Amino acid sequence: MGFNNTVLSGKRILVTGAARGIGRSCALEFAGLGASVIAVDLSAEDLESLKQDGGDAVETWQADITSDAFLERLRGLDRLDGLLNNAGTNRVGPMEQQDLENIDLIIGLNIRATYRVTQAAITPMLRTGGGSIVTISSQMGHVGSPGRTLYCMSKHAVEGMSKALSLELAEKGIRVNTVAPTFVMTPMTRPMFEDKAFHDFVMGMIPMKKLAEAREIADACVFLLSDLSTSTTGTSLRVDGGWTAH
Repeated sequence: MGFNNTVLSGKRILVTGAARGIGRSCALEFAGLGASVIAVDLSAEDLESLKQDGGDAVETWQADITSDAFLERLRGLDRLDGLLNNAGTNRVGPMEQQDLENIDLIIGLNIRATYRVTQAAITPMLRTGGGSIVTISSQMGHVGSPGRTLYCMSKHAVEGMSKALSLELAEKGIRVNTVAPTFVMTPMTRPMFEDKAFHDFVMGMIPMKKLAEAREIADACVFLLSDLSTSTTGTSLRVDGGWTAH
């Protein structure tokens, strides 16, 4: 099963946090479906590996997405058809133990950087009459969970931004949506599942009793970035195994 291998043909899509995990899976799938991919990440080594697997369809930018230099480079593109805001992080722990460093990190990357990257991407999209903006949110952007005040706050913020922006840009031909996964086994989440209590808690919350796969998240992003979803904006596609249906 899969998409027609030309479903993203001719589209130029920028992916942040592209070198590992969900971002890597998305970048490679987009390239395999005909897109020209700009893969952005801090890790030169991981970007080189991505480039080897993605071939000529993948252009790599080693950059800090919080920097003004990156934002100016993005704003200066002659055209951009799609943006996938994937870069993000998490700090888990009781609220009373979250220090200022963790607070600033989550707000700075998950909220501020996502906002500014999206803001910059609008300019090249308008040059060619439209596009699609997709942000990797989370099931935690729709519910709460113990020990995740920072992450839930940041993903609720992403959901609010996307809904408001979808209304602002609708008449300009730019669609804005989110993909909200449940837990996906990635290098960032793997250590969490070594804790049996946490593993059992997660599985108890997912009616389908399975974690999502990075490929499934990539498939959801393909739908929203392609012309298969030309009337879909202001929504969140939840790939959560039923977590938020409770």
